[in-house]
Amino acid sequence: MHTYQTVQFVKEKHVQWGSCTHRKMSVMDALSLLDNLVDESDPDVDFPNSFHAYQTAEGIRRIHPDKDWFQLVGLLHDVGKIMALDNEPQWSVVGDTFPVGCKFQESIVFSDTTFRDNPDTKHPIYSTKYGIYKPNCGLENVLMSWGHDEYLFKVLKFNKSSIPEEGLYMIRFHSFYPWHTGGDYQHLCNDKDHRMLNWVKEFNKFDLYTKTEDLPDVELLRPYYQGLIDKYCPGVLSW
Repeated sequence: MHTYQTVQFVKEKHVQWGSCTHRKMSVMDALSLLDNLVDESDPDVDFPNSFHAYQTAEGIRRIHPDKDWFQLVGLLHDVGKIMALDNEPQWSVVGDTFPVGCKFQESIVFSDTTFRDNPDTKHPIYSTKYGIYKPNCGLENVLMSWGHDEYLFKVLKFNKSSIPEEGLYMIRFHSFYPWHTGGDYQHLCNDKDHRMLNWVKEFNKFDLYTKTEDLPDVELLRPYYQGLIDKYCPGVLSW
């Protein structure tokens, strides 16, 4: 029996993963776990995600040398994918994200087939434009489909990371392509979302366009990024 990204499913995942009781490890240890993962949803790479992490971070470092927190976001943004190594199916770990609890928009990739059997499309409230939300309620108050974005955001908040709000916003919404690329869901956005949009778009440049077969020297780069980890999310974290 296949499960879908529904309000009930997402709430269950928040309980399962959001309590951060699965394991304790450092950020660098979590990053190293990505060596065991190849993202099935990403057509641009067929090498482990840890290389993409360093590629993204180094791309940001070249253009934004004064924003070390932004560089760290580039390194960490996909670490939430480690859920897939704990038997979470990749369809609820990777891929584009979107709100649940309101009508699914056409800009969602494969929207014509993805939601065909999703029971929320027949729900009297969840199938409406605003669903369970108020107009312009703000994306922070929206229940997003479950994936690595939301998981990492919750981990960093739970462990009281000092990454600035702009960085946490990038992490939480970088896979929300129907919004930051498709221009959809404006009816749920507030002024803060409009201010943050440029940050997410700026991050997206490096997430998409630094994927090459020219792999970085991770051993050479690790000490620099360990310093950033020690500054913004040090020690052993709860995951």
